[in-house]
Amino acid sequence: MALTGRRRLRGRRISMEAECGNIMSSRSDSGSGEDSLDRLLPPAGAPRRKSATSLSKTEPPLLRTGTRTIYTAGRPPWYDEHGAQSKEAFVIGLCGGSASGKTTVANKIIEALDVPWVVLLSMDSFYKVLSPEEQALAANNDYNFDHPGAFDFELLVATLRKLKQGKSVKIPVYDFTTHGRQKDWKNVYGASVIIFEGIMSFADKELLQLLDMKIFVDTDSDIRLVRRLRRDITERGRDIEGVIKQYNKFVKPAFEQYIEPTMRLADIVVPRGGGNMVAIDLIVQHVHSQLEERELSVRALLASAQQTQPLPQTLSVLESTPQVRGLHTIIRNKETSRDEFIFYSKRLMRLLIEHALTFLPSQTCVVQTPQGHEYEGRSYNGKGITGVSILRAGETMEPALRAVCKDVRIGKILIQTNLDSGEPELHYLRLPKDISEDHVILMDSTVSTGAAAMMAVRVLLDHEVQEDKIMLVSLLMAELGVHSVAYAFPKVKIITTAVDKSLDDFLHVIPGIGDFGDRYFGTDGSDSWSDEENQEQRSY
Repeated sequence: MALTGRRRLRGRRISMEAECGNIMSSRSDSGSGEDSLDRLLPPAGAPRRKSATSLSKTEPPLLRTGTRTIYTAGRPPWYDEHGAQSKEAFVIGLCGGSASGKTTVANKIIEALDVPWVVLLSMDSFYKVLSPEEQALAANNDYNFDHPGAFDFELLVATLRKLKQGKSVKIPVYDFTTHGRQKDWKNVYGASVIIFEGIMSFADKELLQLLDMKIFVDTDSDIRLVRRLRRDITERGRDIEGVIKQYNKFVKPAFEQYIEPTMRLADIVVPRGGGNMVAIDLIVQHVHSQLEERELSVRALLASAQQTQPLPQTLSVLESTPQVRGLHTIIRNKETSRDEFIFYSKRLMRLLIEHALTFLPSQTCVVQTPQGHEYEGRSYNGKGITGVSILRAGETMEPALRAVCKDVRIGKILIQTNLDSGEPELHYLRLPKDISEDHVILMDSTVSTGAAAMMAVRVLLDHEVQEDKIMLVSLLMAELGVHSVAYAFPKVKIITTAVDKSLDDFLHVIPGIGDFGDRYFGTDGSDSWSDEENQEQRSY
């Protein structure tokens, strides 16, 4: 997702490419080489680079090209300081007759809203799977697709409810040429606004209760017929006689019996569809006001919290042996060269990952040695292990994990700090399929307030990863960050090599390690740590 704007990612502004279309969804990880990061690093002796320039603050957060949608702003927190989901997505229901212009109105609203993380959910995806007899009827245009019984309302309601609650969902993909669902469903996650459109959007009581705003698109029947002819012939491979037959036999009677009467349930009726910009502007103003009322301030609450309790039992700190303390001495030293910083950081990461693996569940396992004797040992007792790095600095820990876990899967989460609000924002994620069944090692280089780590844990929980199967692994943490994560998610195991006592006024860990990402990747926002702009452009 091409993401630019006033955002800070571990000491560096970056850009990434988004998935095509309006639906934001997680994608399966294809994996990368163990040394992929090292290949991207500049030579050790190269001068430190300045951060790339970003778009002006006045740039819109949503851009479109011919093939993709580009988001330049992230998703703000949708949970409170306790880690509990406290902000539901705002759901707009669009109803209207077939080919009335619902999708056009939806796209106009998305464009005018000018906010990221909008999901466009079509009721067409939830047609029921047809039996062989129904398939035969559909092939002859004798099956009524405009009847409430043609839709899987149970699946639709369950899916929309989960999506509104911030959960990851799978959406069926309906093929109108074969009248069946495709094998692969679409993963959708992370909506601030959901626009749900369909001919029967107002036909179910449970469905109506999930809609925060109900809009009916009213278009003349002759215009709808012309649009339907054009769409079904060009896009769905139908012939003109079949389309007219189906319209007169099913579409028109269904509109008069089931759809038109639901107009009275609408909060707003939009005549003329997508061409009515006055109505669309009014809708957008209302949605903006609702989104402003739902804004949360999580990082501020974390930073102001007074943590007087002892460190939690879920915390495990790597034993401070002379070797570990020596490695910390090198990487904390501001005079350490970049090549030495990388080398000794990797050594410490390897020790940390090895330590973290001891907390995975194991079981007794008996094997035969080459000498023909039995050996009673231990083996991993779980389905799979997935590593998830919080970009960009967390990605530096991936090689250490790959080195000790041969078949580990890797996911990535991009979280940046909004410099205007000070809040973390979710910009991008790519998680393996079926991650909910795995033990997950969540990796970040440093944790100060814990705001970014909390957001990453919340993302994993929204993808149905069990809380007690998540391990947060970090080279260095502040006490505040430890308490924040442990308080919000008491079952998450927290593993680090050291815990520093405090934060400075800029929320840097003290005594700290500096900006890990800048020192590792050879980037810097300024020539000096004391530079005011560099101090402001921090991450949490």
